[in-house]
Amino acid sequence: MLLKLKSHPSLFTLNCSPTPLLSHRIIRLIAVKIDMKNQSKPILFPAFALFFLLALGCPATSSIPVEPEDEREFDYLAGSEKGPMHWGELKKEWEACKKGEMQSPIDLSSQRVKVMPKLGEIEWSYKPSNATLKNRGHDISLQWDTGNVGSIKINGTEYFLQQCHWHSPSEHTINGRRYALELHMVHESTDPDVENKIAVVGLLYKNGVPDAFLSKLMGNVWSLIDKEDEKKMGVIDPTEIKMGGKNYLRYTGSLTVPPCTEGVIWTINKKMGTVSKDQIKLLREAVHDYAEKNARPVQQLNQREIHLYLPNKAATQD
Repeated sequence: MLLKLKSHPSLFTLNCSPTPLLSHRIIRLIAVKIDMKNQSKPILFPAFALFFLLALGCPATSSIPVEPEDEREFDYLAGSEKGPMHWGELKKEWEACKKGEMQSPIDLSSQRVKVMPKLGEIEWSYKPSNATLKNRGHDISLQWDTGNVGSIKINGTEYFLQQCHWHSPSEHTINGRRYALELHMVHESTDPDVENKIAVVGLLYKNGVPDAFLSKLMGNVWSLIDKEDEKKMGVIDPTEIKMGGKNYLRYTGSLTVPPCTEGVIWTINKKMGTVSKDQIKLLREAVHDYAEKNARPVQQLNQREIHLYLPNKAATQD
């Protein structure tokens, strides 16, 4: 295969984007320029040579719109021009926030749920890995070194854990009720043939005894108060996040922050954890947005189905 390159009066350069991929490396060519000062005609350049040059050291980027690390461009303040009602108007690439028909979060109404015993249990395969605690402006996130921390399997597809973060109150509601806190564990697939690239596991919490995993992070969260900064945490084991029982709810939705990318596989654990009011207060005070909450309003379900996995139900039907 040969590529035809038009003349350009500059030295041969290769520019690659330095932005890291959420889960894995996909090489993307940004620009190639060839010194054609003395050439009057386009030349033919072997395509494989471009890939060779890329392989020598160009970092890669994701083609999947993911959660922004700089969250100053939107907010959760009531009546704000950058609030949830206006996210879809702030940027062209955020239009899904306003026009999308598969948006999250939703109300997980028991009247809309269909029991699906054949969904099967989620296969967890996590291991301890280096992590970084980040103050992203509207939330606190814990991000692991990609490719080292492990994955989950959904419908036979492996999704690699990237990061987790917290929303208070919960973004998803159950029969109209919001809970104290919601943890999102964000995963991404590296399979080029998979349509749904992002999978998020959500855990809901009610007020009660402190969450043990959060307790280990609280001192470091204090150090990030009002700072758009990060702190290396060393090795963190994601299995210390108590995943609750085997029952879960499943539906297809979107990211709950801009760009509100759709096609996200949501898995909400039915068993709730507990969190203290002090833990919730610190998670909100640490960020600089001055909003009392960072939960997006519930979105329309439209024609989507909500599936419920009950392993005991499966046993009775076998």
